[in-house]
Amino acid sequence: MNTSDWQQALRSLLKESEIIDDAAALLIDQRRRYTGQADMVLQPDSVSSVQAIMKFCHEKRIAVTPQGGNTGLCGAAVPQGGVLLNLSRLNRIRQLNLADNAITVEAGCVLQAVQQAAAKADRLFPLSLASEGSCQIGGNIACNAGGVNVVRYGTMRDLVLGLEVVLPGGELISHLQPLHKNTTGYDLRHLFIGSEGTLGVITAATLKLSARPRTLELAWVGVESIERAVALLSLVQGRFAERLGSFELISRFALQLSSEFSGLGAPLAADWHLLLELTDSVEREDLGDLLADFLMRNGFDNAVLAASDAQRQDLWTLRENISASQRRLGTSIKHDIAVPIERVAEFVENCAPALQEAFPGIEIVVFGHLGDGSLHYNTFLPYILSNEAYRFEEPVNQIVYRQVLACGGTIAAEHGIGQVKNHWLPSVRSEAEIAIMRAVKAAVDPHQIMNPGKLLP
Repeated sequence: MNTSDWQQALRSLLKESEIIDDAAALLIDQRRRYTGQADMVLQPDSVSSVQAIMKFCHEKRIAVTPQGGNTGLCGAAVPQGGVLLNLSRLNRIRQLNLADNAITVEAGCVLQAVQQAAAKADRLFPLSLASEGSCQIGGNIACNAGGVNVVRYGTMRDLVLGLEVVLPGGELISHLQPLHKNTTGYDLRHLFIGSEGTLGVITAATLKLSARPRTLELAWVGVESIERAVALLSLVQGRFAERLGSFELISRFALQLSSEFSGLGAPLAADWHLLLELTDSVEREDLGDLLADFLMRNGFDNAVLAASDAQRQDLWTLRENISASQRRLGTSIKHDIAVPIERVAEFVENCAPALQEAFPGIEIVVFGHLGDGSLHYNTFLPYILSNEAYRFEEPVNQIVYRQVLACGGTIAAEHGIGQVKNHWLPSVRSEAEIAIMRAVKAAVDPHQIMNPGKLLP
């Protein structure tokens, strides 16, 4: 069957409103690095439509690329022909279950909408990302998103109680019951979390909720080294335990960029900055005093505690605007990495000189989630402001990833592999592990139609 024939046949299975004819914006990734091409762009409005699409494409051997909010940074949602399956219209909140502290939502729900629905029920959905106003739950699950609250609540993998997935052949697997214990064989949901659309189409999920914080205390702390930052992390965890919600690391250069971009003054002067937040589900007036006293007694007196909601918001704005503030430096070669927390300093201290020797004048912006060991390590080549910088991506990556691997780290902490890093997968996964991944892929997707060219090398 030629392309025009199967396009017509597929049209006959769907509503006209589910077929998108002007979809240029959906074919370009957020960084404008990849421009894909698709023979059809579809936006189904029901799970039954997703099943019909997948069954048809499976029978006709047509490639399918699932897509959520298209906010990814690794090119995983950019199609390479076939069908682009955008899930944005599957955006209903199906159930809120306070007895089980759970919410069941469809894959196209925007993260912020889920947060707001939880807040209306006096609960917290703790996943928090810079893109939460546009990223979607299905994509968050597909790349096992992390964000600023991982140190307390874990990644998306820790927040999913159940999944509904359409398999490549159109079969529906639905386990959306909010079961907190279930030991009936292999837990298949974990195959799909982090699979980047290579095994099936996530259509809905049941997610864990938590108590809404009644007390929040935010401190901005300046330190002279990452070693000192790690020492503070250990002390805070020992003193405040699960009340530590976020522990963010920001370099002096990253703060300078964000301060200029945001129109907000730097809270204090230091080589390295920490944004740490304590939360408690009960109202208490002493937590701020306890934190201030703790910092002083342990020698971390170069600190500012947020004295109001407005000041708290300003401090978070300085952290959240780092990504946007980098644009004036041009195109960055980004690295979403993680190493054991005790080796973060070693990585940063060894990597920068190696890059500067190979690329004199290179600028490096370092920030990220020190509480879980993951960093955004972004590099800017001097005088190259356009996407021409990507010509140097491989030699830059060779240096950065060599240092990451030497510290026992990973090349993908929370953004996934996509098509940017799939050739690097063998550096962090053994031949045996990749063989298992390929065997799972072959069993679930025998015709290899799901998101081809992504994740697996």
